[in-house]
Amino acid sequence: MRVVIASGKGGTGKTTVATNLAVVAAAAEQQVALLDCDVEEPNAHIFLKPKIRERHPVMRLIPVVDEAKCTLCGKCGEICQFSAIVLIGEKVLTYPDLCHACGGCKRVCPVEAITEHPREVGKVGTIYPRGIGCWRSHESSGHSGSETGGTERRVDYY
Repeated sequence: MRVVIASGKGGTGKTTVATNLAVVAAAAEQQVALLDCDVEEPNAHIFLKPKIRERHPVMRLIPVVDEAKCTLCGKCGEICQFSAIVLIGEKVLTYPDLCHACGGCKRVCPVEAITEHPREVGKVGTIYPRGIGCWRSHESSGHSGSETGGTERRVDYY
């Protein structure tokens, strides 16, 4: 059985109802996965108080330009819909936080000056509070472990 609790209005008790249904179903030995899709503040964890069992890094491939090979043709910047790679004067600049890891820039480079390197963009943890299958992700913007910090966004999937 699949149950969806949804509403466009905040404060209606969606999370309260969803977490209680999940706890009751899990207590009845049903297989349960709770997914908290609240964009602004996923907070089902407040009700469930989970403990993370495993953590796995989430990686994304980010373009790296070999300036010795680059001919400054600008094709990489033309294909990028997110301006994550741009030609400014005689320099190709990359903005990893804007990159969607589509690989288009690498594919269109006529001299193969672009390679892709993995970059950690967050972590996913597996948790099982009260027999409920849950996943919790922590997304970082900015380089992982960066001294400059960057912003962080937590998304809870229960």
